[in-house]
Amino acid sequence: MSATVARAGEEIVAEACGVSMRFAASGRMLHALEDVSLVVHAGEVLGLVGESGSGKSTLGRCLLRLLQPSGGAVRICGHDITTWPERRLRPLRAGMTLVFQDPWSALNPRMTARRLIEEPLRLHVPMNRVARRDAVEALAKRVHLAPTQLDRYPTELSGGQLQRVCIARAIATSPRLIVLDEPTSSLDLSVRAGILELLAELRAETGAAMLFITHDLATLRLIADRIIVLYLGRVVEEGTTTQVLDAPAHPYTQALLSAHLPSDPERRVTRIRLTGEIPSPIDRPQGCPFVTRCPLAGPRCAATVPPLQEVMPAHRAACLRVTDGNHQIIG
Repeated sequence: MSATVARAGEEIVAEACGVSMRFAASGRMLHALEDVSLVVHAGEVLGLVGESGSGKSTLGRCLLRLLQPSGGAVRICGHDITTWPERRLRPLRAGMTLVFQDPWSALNPRMTARRLIEEPLRLHVPMNRVARRDAVEALAKRVHLAPTQLDRYPTELSGGQLQRVCIARAIATSPRLIVLDEPTSSLDLSVRAGILELLAELRAETGAAMLFITHDLATLRLIADRIIVLYLGRVVEEGTTTQVLDAPAHPYTQALLSAHLPSDPERRVTRIRLTGEIPSPIDRPQGCPFVTRCPLAGPRCAATVPPLQEVMPAHRAACLRVTDGNHQIIG
């Protein structure tokens, strides 16, 4: 069952239904994702947040079918592509693209920016050489790259310019879905702001659905419409950006937010310090995945996997304490 009901008049571009992903590791099973569901609508930015190792990148790759899920289903524009072979997936590849975290390692250092942007057009779009040249120049202009930068190699471009090349490649084939895997984490603050402005422009122009993967909650406030919080491969909270960031319901989300400095230096923040380490995805705790670190955990939490429960319309959290109103670490 989908984690979110489609809103009236909005097309669902991508959907994960109860997706699980397991990998063999030293003779045991590593549970990277467990029963994860989400939908991404046309023209929407869905933020996916969590600590390193929470399963964010794995989920993005499952949604693009770069990984085949161990369980559940993935749908793109209504097509269940969960078990499609690569030959059948190839015609869809132009419609779903990925922007990597590190532009330095994502781009071939032997190719100029022009050839890098041209590559997806050569692979997926039937057009002659002149048309491709014009399309590359139009894409460069769209992502605010100067014409003189097109004939430079990656080593001659800055990090922000390289990420613009990556984004130009990602939008070259007019995709319906773009997965952005921490696209600003390796950039300094001023460059990061420019990339976020560019993504907002492209979202408005193209109507593409975007899954924005990050560990930075402040970035999501600027760009995301909705947020899903992952912990140890499970969805622990979902809602609109305002709901999740201004009224977090799950204790884990509350702890994450307390670790971020507010933009207002006068605002007082009470830090919630979690004890212990994130459990291994090979040896997961029984019951709630957060039970070993949660200050509010009780006996029920160690025995039951909590379902997502409605806190308010469109806002849900996987915490047993939601029903009795005792889910706030700081009252």
